[in-house]
Amino acid sequence: MRILIFFVYLFSVSSVASDLQISGEWIQGGLLKGKTSPANKVIIFDRDVYVSEQGEFVFGLGRDTPNKFKISVKAPSKEVQDYFYDVKQRQYPTQKIEGVAKKYVAPPKEVTRRIQTEAAQVKAARKQFSTHDFFTVGFKLPLKGPITGVYGSQRVFNGVPKRPHYGLDIAGPVGAVVKAPAAGIVRLVHEDMYYSGGTLIIDHGQGISSTFIHLSKILVSEGDMIDVLEPIAEVGATGRVTGPHLDWRINWFNQRLDPALLLPSSDSKSQ
Repeated sequence: MRILIFFVYLFSVSSVASDLQISGEWIQGGLLKGKTSPANKVIIFDRDVYVSEQGEFVFGLGRDTPNKFKISVKAPSKEVQDYFYDVKQRQYPTQKIEGVAKKYVAPPKEVTRRIQTEAAQVKAARKQFSTHDFFTVGFKLPLKGPITGVYGSQRVFNGVPKRPHYGLDIAGPVGAVVKAPAAGIVRLVHEDMYYSGGTLIIDHGQGISSTFIHLSKILVSEGDMIDVLEPIAEVGATGRVTGPHLDWRINWFNQRLDPALLLPSSDSKSQ
């Protein structure tokens, strides 16, 4: 009888890892949700992912995620099961931008430390973790206006190739009100970063955060709890820009997501 009970226990524990459900589109820049046994550990991008008491978790795919993607699930028995998925690869446009101030295309050496310090502040803000799930109800467009820049595009400033663009650019006049696309906690407020000017980061929970840059004014403070569509800032033309607009970005920790994929289809187009 004891042997039989032992084998039944072994089977029930080792089979836990096989219970995995994923919902969402497998595409570069996408946000996906998963469900497994709450007793399991989920590993994605070598990171232990938060699994709720209901067994739910969330993760994102960056701009250059390869076409073969692995999720590892570890059961309490220490058994690990790997799952493999195909990720849709995207073709990104090249965006040529002229008229950018020379100091932003090739920054002088004396601002190197400032740039490094500000980059560390942004990285630290995005690493902060909360178990909130504000993102589950979806995202709203933070500003209505023409879409002038898209996620993933290779940017060329004054003829010089630079890093890809990771946000959604929405044109608007200086002073236009920016609203929270989802509820969250304010993690970073900076009035004037070298590249991004007025910068605001809001934590939507479980590693998902929104970043708003080039702002002329920020209406909230670090630690504030923000409701969806609450006014949070004003459009500006600060940092490396050629005109006033909002650059809205979404991350899952260090994975940069495409805001347009998280919006209702009607909102992801020019307004």
